[in-house]
Amino acid sequence: MGQSYNIAVIGAGAAGLVTARELQREGLRVTVFEKANKVGGTWLYDSRVESDLLGLDPNREIVHSSLYKSLRTNLPRQVMSFMDYPFVKRESGDRRPFPGHEEVLRFLQDFARDFGLMELIRFGHEVIRVELVDEVSHEWVVESRTRETESRWESKEEVFEAVVICNGKHAEPKVAEFPGRDTWPGLQMHSHNYRTPEQFENKIVVLIGNGPSATDILKDISPLAKQVHLAFRGSDIMLINLKNYDNAWPHSPIECAHEDGKVVFQDGSIVEAEVIIHCTGYKLHLPFLKSNGIVTVDDNRVGPLYKHIFPPSLAPWLSFVGINYRALVFRVIELQAIWVAKVLSGKVKLPTQEAMAASVEEFYEQMEKAGLPKYHTHSLQNDEGEYVSWLAAQLDIRPPKSWEELRFFSFVKGIFAHGENFRDTWDVDKWLQEIESSD
Repeated sequence: MGQSYNIAVIGAGAAGLVTARELQREGLRVTVFEKANKVGGTWLYDSRVESDLLGLDPNREIVHSSLYKSLRTNLPRQVMSFMDYPFVKRESGDRRPFPGHEEVLRFLQDFARDFGLMELIRFGHEVIRVELVDEVSHEWVVESRTRETESRWESKEEVFEAVVICNGKHAEPKVAEFPGRDTWPGLQMHSHNYRTPEQFENKIVVLIGNGPSATDILKDISPLAKQVHLAFRGSDIMLINLKNYDNAWPHSPIECAHEDGKVVFQDGSIVEAEVIIHCTGYKLHLPFLKSNGIVTVDDNRVGPLYKHIFPPSLAPWLSFVGINYRALVFRVIELQAIWVAKVLSGKVKLPTQEAMAASVEEFYEQMEKAGLPKYHTHSLQNDEGEYVSWLAAQLDIRPPKSWEELRFFSFVKGIFAHGENFRDTWDVDKWLQEIESSD
């Protein structure tokens, strides 16, 4: 390689921006396609919600952002930095260690401006097709559309030599399945479409799930709601202490729902609820990718992907940055982006197609032996340290020893040690200094 290839990047969120920067640094020609009119991706707050609040209607107009107005980061700003671009506290901004989403958006906007990325981005361009049209010359057609009027779109096809998909993983809601869900008469919504608590005043609400969104929404609505019932699996660990809430109760998962409004839980308890909010995560969704079945999405596994990035038979001309979760994501996507850029510029070599395919199969076999479900394929909760060290080694980057301890799992332990108000009670600066001083 070594040529100045023409590269399409799909998405101008954190992953797309850092990928564009690294590609540009390697002398590659970059075009970024972004559906919204601003950078930020999932960090771009949108007060609109979708017409189908559960997100089941395939013809609904998708609102990309899943942010609720009160959202603050789960990770401190220090680990949402890039290696040469820290997420610093600004005099005029939100100076908290765990800032609100507005501050993250400003950080990404500053990043895009400071590295001259804005001129690379085509705003208002929704990608509707990415298709390999010539395997020999590895040419990809990217078809995008722009809205000309309320009812008319204009489409355009362009050819690129490589495509990097960075469109995120929080746009296609996954909802709970239980008998009676589709005939239950109350309001149902996915947390993707939750914004503010006012509409739940004096309501009896059932929250399904026990992750960060369920915890935050419970805290948000409980001062207004009449009752809040949290339905989750018995094996889930509760971050939030319901004893601190006069109007909130835990339950087992929903057994069924009735047309008279009753919600029956697996423990036999019954609630006459008015609202059910599904805080049940997301499905990876790539409707625009046409790869002749080479790359598939099955139960949240995008595959086959070598190291979560390259499909072996299409590498390096198709790649993914940012599909991993349960990780210190900004650190992971930066290393992924650097690797992709250096592979495309010819500075770093990939293994053979056969070796990459064998590696993927070995990874799948290890997951199966460990009893891990397919939908955990891209989770790095237990492997983050090993994964980022491997990426750093490919790039001849010597990470500090603190990286071994500084990973998502260590933050989860810290969060549980400080309870549900960890964002305001945890002295993260002191904790990080202790880790760094142990190097």
